[in-house]
Amino acid sequence: MVVLVGPNGAGKTNCLEAISLLSPGRGLRRARLEEVADNQGDGSWAVSAEVEGALGLATLGTGIEPQRDGQATSRRCRIDGETVASATAFGDHLRMVWLTPAMDGLFVGAASERRRFFDRLVLALDSGHSSRVAALERSLRSRNRLLELRNFDDHWCDAIERQTAELSIAVAATRAQTALKLGATLRERGKASAFPSARIALDGWMEGALLEQPATAVEDRYRAMLRQSRGRDAAAGRTLEGPHLTDLKVIYAPKNTPARQASTGEQKALLIGLVLAHAALVAETAGIVPILLLDEVVAHLDPDRRAALFAELAKLGAQAWLTGTDPLAFGNIGKSGETFDVENGRITRRA
Repeated sequence: MVVLVGPNGAGKTNCLEAISLLSPGRGLRRARLEEVADNQGDGSWAVSAEVEGALGLATLGTGIEPQRDGQATSRRCRIDGETVASATAFGDHLRMVWLTPAMDGLFVGAASERRRFFDRLVLALDSGHSSRVAALERSLRSRNRLLELRNFDDHWCDAIERQTAELSIAVAATRAQTALKLGATLRERGKASAFPSARIALDGWMEGALLEQPATAVEDRYRAMLRQSRGRDAAAGRTLEGPHLTDLKVIYAPKNTPARQASTGEQKALLIGLVLAHAALVAETAGIVPILLLDEVVAHLDPDRRAALFAELAKLGAQAWLTGTDPLAFGNIGKSGETFDVENGRITRRA
């Protein structure tokens, strides 16, 4: 465990964000590339780290160069100094999951946030998942733009819908399998964990259908749905059916109630339990113990729950990065971790 302690605004979350950029996607803040750079700088930024992961020791790096003549620069990714196509390649070396204060309202917020959270869990098991999700989003946007035309070409629309259906099946199938495996892990943990157990399910017809029917049959069904709903979708300005609308349903098992009805403290503990179960699942199935980035995760935990969290992290054997403003909250972390002070963007090891 690596504990970063310091006042608000010292740079603790910036450090976690830097680490998160060594994984597919836009990092734990989902910031645009230009927003990651120092406000006083030239617009460039870079992150580099030596990691000992699934393929042994490697140096991962990513960043963008200064903008020239007002032209935007694209993100570059390198492994051992060699350029790779995208950050997806980082998934061959390490997996990563995070919790931030922004997720505290996950169970009562929009379905899109829960879907994004679950896709991050899927990504830790399948490093290609984010690429398929991004491709599906692009395909849906292409279809929506085409439907805006009054006299669109049916053959062109057929082609886009065929691609959309293929990508939808790939995304939904991976989600469905992950939900099954994670649900089983949560049941196995049961009362063995100090954090409450949960029952999870995906609220999407396609994910459910793929558990009972052949993928080709579900794909044909969805392609027919897309064709039949062109008029309705054109009027709505968006596609009204598909896995891009799937929601994650979570039940707070101890009380058998929806997670959205649990107290704030119960929801926090439930979220931590989900992430710990997922980390154990990744370690078991992928053979890689994921890096955990836990920003201000102990802020609302009582002393017993804090001690239980440290014990579970130590047992898991993951490298976990934790942040907080109060060093006393990490007093019983013992020899399982190291504490660092963060102040004005500088990190020093605590004696």
